[in-house]
Amino acid sequence: MKFTRMLRRMIMLLAASALLLGLPAAATAYASSATSGTGWIRLAHLSPNTPAVDVYLYSFGNSNAEIVLHHVAYGTVSPYEAVSAGDYSVAMRASGASPSSQPVLSTSVTIQAGHAYTVAGMGPESGLRLAVLDDDLSTPSGKSLVRVIEASLKDQSVSVSFGSQVLSSKLAFGTASSYFTVTPGTETVKVTANGGDANSTVTLGAGTVHTLVVLDGANGLEIVNLEDAAGAGDVPAGAAATGFGGTAPHGPSSPVPWLVVIGAGSLLALTGGLRLRRRPQPGI
Repeated sequence: MKFTRMLRRMIMLLAASALLLGLPAAATAYASSATSGTGWIRLAHLSPNTPAVDVYLYSFGNSNAEIVLHHVAYGTVSPYEAVSAGDYSVAMRASGASPSSQPVLSTSVTIQAGHAYTVAGMGPESGLRLAVLDDDLSTPSGKSLVRVIEASLKDQSVSVSFGSQVLSSKLAFGTASSYFTVTPGTETVKVTANGGDANSTVTLGAGTVHTLVVLDGANGLEIVNLEDAAGAGDVPAGAAATGFGGTAPHGPSSPVPWLVVIGAGSLLALTGGLRLRRRPQPGI
């Protein structure tokens, strides 16, 4: 009878582990974040002719900044930072300016639980603005999600394609496209513009979300591939894969791997205990 009960417990634990492994990890991560009241935010400098700036994130009604990024230059994208849901303000100051000085630019953003946002300085210096982008980090099963940000001042509009699929047509400077669902794989991303074309080989994996940023490079247009979310449902923990700057702390990771480890550990402990119970005890 004891062996039968132990066997049933083993089967239940195996089934629980299988369910954990089969759950969409991204959905689990977002459900957890929504329950805990957590959202994500990252900061970017995407204005080509604007000098480096210091960027501050304040919780509404609090004069102490929660995040401070120093000397943020054009093309810099910070990692995502986990913050409590609520109202915040983002302020840009000239690089090295006193934290108490008047911001060059500021905007407000409401962070909802389970949602992610990019706040980016966009446009030319004369018309600089802080744009709040609503990021979609829900990874599609077996597909890849991708959007384009046009941050090249040399070209007022660009057309971008991933292989044979058009992602944007005449996307205006300082704007972002909608998300597109594409078949994952390695393809050539082609940017067509009046000032010249650019090509880059980009790999988009299954169950990933990407942002392609068109920048002004030293020798023409550059295409930067930012992986916003991966199949594991984890918000990227490090800075952009391009090597751009960003000093915000790491965002939270999915709890699923840890739950699976716990389940596996329980199974090992259970089976070990079963073997011990079945092993003949030595005489005294």
